[in-house]
Amino acid sequence: MKTVLDLQFEEAYKVASSTKIKLPPDIMLQFYAYYKQATKGNNYEEPSGDVELRNAFKLNAWFQLNHLTEKEAKQKYIELVNKYLKL
Repeated sequence: MKTVLDLQFEEAYKVASSTKIKLPPDIMLQFYAYYKQATKGNNYEEPSGDVELRNAFKLNAWFQLNHLTEKEAKQKYIELVNKYLKL
C-alpha cells in the first residue's frame, strides 16, 4: 500500500516531468539526484545519455546524496518541486 509520501512524490514527479519551465542545469541536477536516490537508493547505475561529461555530473550529484534514505530523498524532491515549479 502506498503511503501519503509516495503519493505526494508521484504527484511531484508528474509536475516536474510535464513542466515547460526552463530550470538552470544545477537545479536540474538536483532533481535528477533526488529522484534517483528516492527510487534507487544507493544502487547506482550508469545514467542514460551519450554525453560523458553530463553523465559524470549526474552520477556525482547522485553520489553526494548517499547519506539520505529513500524517504528523505522523496521529501527533498517534493520540496524542490514546490520551490521551483509550483506557482
